[in-house]
Amino acid sequence: MQRILIFMYGLVSYGLFFVTFLYAIGFVGNLFVPKGIDSPPELPLMEAFVVNLGLLALFAVQHSLMARPFFKRWLTRFIPEAAERSTYVMASSLALIVLFVFWQPMGGVIWSVETAWAQMVLHGLFVLGWLIVFYSSFLINHFDLFGLRQVWLNLRNKPYTQLDFGTPFLYSLVRHPLYLGFLLGFWATPLMTVAHLVFAVGTTAYILIAIQLEEYDLITAHPEYRAYRDKVPMIVPLLKLRPKPDTTHKAARA
Repeated sequence: MQRILIFMYGLVSYGLFFVTFLYAIGFVGNLFVPKGIDSPPELPLMEAFVVNLGLLALFAVQHSLMARPFFKRWLTRFIPEAAERSTYVMASSLALIVLFVFWQPMGGVIWSVETAWAQMVLHGLFVLGWLIVFYSSFLINHFDLFGLRQVWLNLRNKPYTQLDFGTPFLYSLVRHPLYLGFLLGFWATPLMTVAHLVFAVGTTAYILIAIQLEEYDLITAHPEYRAYRDKVPMIVPLLKLRPKPDTTHKAARA
């Protein structure tokens, strides 16, 4: 009975993620949603700025803290291990929903592209970015990433096994194609408002910080990741900077 409940929990968590993911596309693109990133302003500029920074910080802390191995070890003292990833996915979705609900549009235009062909290019990059996000998740096992594989194996009373390290297709071009897709989705717009810029800058800063934390954990779990990191660009294809001296092994384990 417990395994069935955990499996149902995983399905609900995944369903919530999928709806939230679709809403996020509409939110950033101001498409088909009741409240987008550029809905009419409701608060004075500085108040809206402070609220939005707080919402971005809330998501960043939740998303990074719950992904750290020490937090996972602590969390699985209270919930079944098979439900840990689904709990992370659900918490991330709820943090995004809070952001969508309480986000404060800010008005103001940073840039406005009027040329028809340029608008088409930017709209195309916006769509491409979200497609890259979705496609990249399947390259590394979409169902493991969002907790379904864990609850399915638990339902069948089979032990969970870690995925092998691999670099399929896009991962041979950049180390983080998921983040590349998000950045395209966040920045590719013919109309950049103040609110959109705050969102794009805030999420970009978070992504750059999150990559450092994530790669530390990846090197610990997969020693071969260090050589991969030295050969493959981080986000921008074909851009390879001189690798910095590796100090990962000197850092204290959290």
